[in-house]
Amino acid sequence: MNRYVLGADFGTDSVRAVLVDTANGAELASAVTYYPRWKKGLYCKPAQNQFRQHPLDYVESLEDAIVRTMAQLPGIDPLFVVAITVDTTGSTPVAVDQKGTPLALLPEFAENPNGMFILWKDHTALAEAEEINHKARTWGGIDYTMYEGGIYSSEWFWAKITHTIRQDEAVQQAAYSWMEHCDWITHLLIGGDDALSTKRSRCAAGHKAMWHESWDGLPSEDFLTHLEPKLAGLRERLYQHTYTANEAAGKLSAEWAARLGLHEGVVVSVGTFDAHAGAVGGEAEAYTLIKVMGTSTCDMLVAPLDEVQDKLVHGICGQVDGSIVPGMMGLEAGQSAFGDLLAWFKQVITWPLQQLLPQSQVLDEATKVALLEEIEDKIIAQLSAAAAKIPVAQTGIVALDWVNGRRTPDADQSLKGAIMGLNMGSDAPAIFKALVEAICFGSKKIVDRFEAEGIPIKAVVGMGGVAKKSDLVMQTLADVLNRPIKIARSEQAPALGAAMYAAVAAGVYPDVASAMQVMGNGFDKIYHPIPANAALYENLYAEYGRFGDFVEKK
Repeated sequence: MNRYVLGADFGTDSVRAVLVDTANGAELASAVTYYPRWKKGLYCKPAQNQFRQHPLDYVESLEDAIVRTMAQLPGIDPLFVVAITVDTTGSTPVAVDQKGTPLALLPEFAENPNGMFILWKDHTALAEAEEINHKARTWGGIDYTMYEGGIYSSEWFWAKITHTIRQDEAVQQAAYSWMEHCDWITHLLIGGDDALSTKRSRCAAGHKAMWHESWDGLPSEDFLTHLEPKLAGLRERLYQHTYTANEAAGKLSAEWAARLGLHEGVVVSVGTFDAHAGAVGGEAEAYTLIKVMGTSTCDMLVAPLDEVQDKLVHGICGQVDGSIVPGMMGLEAGQSAFGDLLAWFKQVITWPLQQLLPQSQVLDEATKVALLEEIEDKIIAQLSAAAAKIPVAQTGIVALDWVNGRRTPDADQSLKGAIMGLNMGSDAPAIFKALVEAICFGSKKIVDRFEAEGIPIKAVVGMGGVAKKSDLVMQTLADVLNRPIKIARSEQAPALGAAMYAAVAAGVYPDVASAMQVMGNGFDKIYHPIPANAALYENLYAEYGRFGDFVEKK
């Protein structure tokens, strides 16, 4: 009997749907839909670190992506689609009413960014994160950050909620509860009408909301009201228990079955985060660091519970039983900017074209648009080719990758990027090379922290857009880490991982390990370190560390 599953992977800019054959992991069809409001830059203020997404972007894009995916294979009977799992960015929470409806879907909040999803890279809650860290250590009770790496980030659940309810009284009064993006999409698909009834993600709760079984769930009411009196009563309107992504949350509602052209028997599993699903899609094994590389990175690792249960790794993004592979400890780290840093540089150097081409008197309008698109499409590839020809350590330029702050090790979103060593001979390829080296040095800091805290890194796997597209970045990373890096074959590993969770939730496989063994796509390339480069990068890495220390102390 043929059985198929859907993975829906919500990224920063778009959602990707993938239809997967449970018999062999073959990715039969896929479609990507970009969020229309986000693409226009609505509700965002980059200079203020405000990044919000309207729930309608998610709703409309999800429907479009799945419908187009299924339309590619008209011969497949929708009755054989047995399950769907969604993964999303995180922490990306939203204020909801008692039914679980995001406030931005109510008329009075339709244009209010505080009633929308607060995207992972929104750093408006810097002060609240600092306050959480201070009060967690000094209030006289449990330090609820201990399983979050000991440092709470402005990117995470409680910091964003606290900031929002302090800034917006109307939202504070209307918000019955709050839901992570991955929980809300699941709630939507099963037709949930009670914010408290939908099973909440273990991954989201444990890594971002200070949830832990040892203190009976979320931080205590006493701590939360000590943090902010306006949080009073919210704990009991959230959740106590959490669930892993291989568990069923419910069945597809009649409304969404009709919208997607599927059937009401489709199992909808508990949601999860994109990087965690990506680790499963990358066939996570014990002590393999799986780097999901896109605009940012999430560095995922699983380890046997009995070997790491009592080890608290300082300065990472949490360690949670079952957050990636049930029955194993999931550990998360990452960088707030990876591809984003290179995209920033692209924006800087294309600014003259964007401003001057529209004013040209010698080109017609169609040519202006086409020329700008052609240059923007090619600029990263040309910079990469030129940078690859520059010998290591020749330019004297060293950069820091903190343009979005620092996620790990030791979260501090107030930090800024910096470049040193510029001279009149510093051209665009030389600066670009330094930026590539900076994101790779940031990756090495994470590896060093894990190993210093007693967590060995036995292998490294790369996946995501940067891993698949940039030979320069991946070779530089192999040289900087002085380790081979395997590249996952799947073009959409998070969606594939979500599909594996779905297969388990539907009962096709008994556990995630079994699903990975059968449905895994393997690896298609290995980058090996070049010994001469690796030796030179040891010195540059030390310089990067000294530069970082200098900037951080200023």
